[in-house]
Amino acid sequence: MPAVDTDSLSLPAATGAPRRRLPVLLTGLVTAALAISVWQPHDLMTWFLETVWILIGLPVIVLTWRRFPLTNLLCCLLALHALVLMVGGHYTYAQVPLGDWARDTFGLDRNPYDRLGHLMQGFVPAVLVRELLSRTSPLRGSRWLAPLTVCACLAFSALFEMFEWAAAVIGGSAADDFLATQGDVWDTQWDMFCALIGAVVSVLVLSRFHDRQLATMRAAQSVV
Repeated sequence: MPAVDTDSLSLPAATGAPRRRLPVLLTGLVTAALAISVWQPHDLMTWFLETVWILIGLPVIVLTWRRFPLTNLLCCLLALHALVLMVGGHYTYAQVPLGDWARDTFGLDRNPYDRLGHLMQGFVPAVLVRELLSRTSPLRGSRWLAPLTVCACLAFSALFEMFEWAAAVIGGSAADDFLATQGDVWDTQWDMFCALIGAVVSVLVLSRFHDRQLATMRAAQSVV
């Protein structure tokens, strides 16, 4: 029986082999956590607005998996990001207990969980964008891949801020829990800056490991 490459964590898709365990386990984990997070949330509409990306993205990934499987790195990051979104949706970002603890312990002027959420908004989508561009465009191996990945993440962050602006216009004060500005007039700019930092760090730290996983996936698929 061939040895398993535990370093790359990359497993072939579309080879006729049994489904990989990790994506199945992560799908079950995210689904269970989603069910728990919707149980008596602080505000149901806020929960929906924060988790709508999961409600859309998870079915899309499952339905397109046979044709377009994702690397294990990306699967793990997407699951982690989903958990961050669900916690923020359940409590609202301004009232997450862990953030309250950090604020009180370190003498911060606000609950920092919202900043974590926006760092993740750049960190995880950077790998997603990088994987899509590497596999579906001529940018694989190009020096333009990294800057265009970061630009795409910053553009998405700006789009999300416009989404929040629309929610504020439509919902008025009812959208305060979703906005989580906590009285900071520069909250929008901080959110985009955090997403930018997250994307840059992701590209700098994970690119080589991600490339190894992509190469292993391509090699496995070329055998078919």
